Amino acid sequence: MAEFGVQIFPTDQTIQPIALAKAVEERGLDSLFFPEHTHIPASRATPFPGGTDLPEWYWRTHDPFVALTAAAAVTSTIKLGTGICLVIERDPIVLAKECASLDVISEGRLILGIGAGWNAEEMENHGASFKHRWKIVREKVLAMKAIWTQDEAEFHGDFVDFDPIWSWPKPVQAGGPPIWLGANSKWVFDRVAEYCDGWMPIGGSGSGGMENMANAMAARGRDMQSLEIGLFGAPLDEAQARSRLEQGFTHLVFGLPQSAPDAVLARLDEIAALVEKLR
Repeated sequence: MAEFGVQIFPTDQTIQPIALAKAVEERGLDSLFFPEHTHIPASRATPFPGGTDLPEWYWRTHDPFVALTAAAAVTSTIKLGTGICLVIERDPIVLAKECASLDVISEGRLILGIGAGWNAEEMENHGASFKHRWKIVREKVLAMKAIWTQDEAEFHGDFVDFDPIWSWPKPVQAGGPPIWLGANSKWVFDRVAEYCDGWMPIGGSGSGGMENMANAMAARGRDMQSLEIGLFGAPLDEAQARSRLEQGFTHLVFGLPQSAPDAVLARLDEIAALVEKLR
């Protein structure tokens, strides 16, 4: 059965995570996702993929794990996701600990949406290589999986390297929280098939996307039915939403406005009414 959630940049200028999480759960929705940017460099050459000036909320967002932990404390059913976590900007041992801790605190409700990001200067401030970003993401994910599943985890790669370590708690969810890759490119299919549990493109799967993903999964000996496919930025239209579900999406994530709390809650009511029709 399909699931339905919402996403918003949680900032100091809009509804706060605790109030929003309560409202999402009260309306019977299934998930809440928060994006991530640690900062935005004041001097930046990298163009914004949205094609406009970069919105202010990109540099005002709360840390997603702090915000999601607050949300976990006041809810009991909704899934709590990063949409997305910029893995390349985080230490994998620390990130593995944060994810495991949140998964335990939330009793197994974390979804780790990941990506490599687009802002070269932001990555460079963290000492990360834009050129090698996807290789770094891969190694960090594999290293975290080792930490989550092994009593004495170790990892030896080109970018991540550590001898056996002890790290608890282990996540509640077997194998660790599900990892959904938020990207849409010709390389995304094999990346998802190799080290992810889900795919979360923005807007749609692209021409031939579902077929390409099925082929990549089969090549890795995996069943397409085992893959969660979330649509980030789902359309707030019944016919279009039904069309996306028919295409194979298993989780629709609707956007909330970066507005005053009343406006956010009003849009949340619209989304809840649409979801009632879709179920």
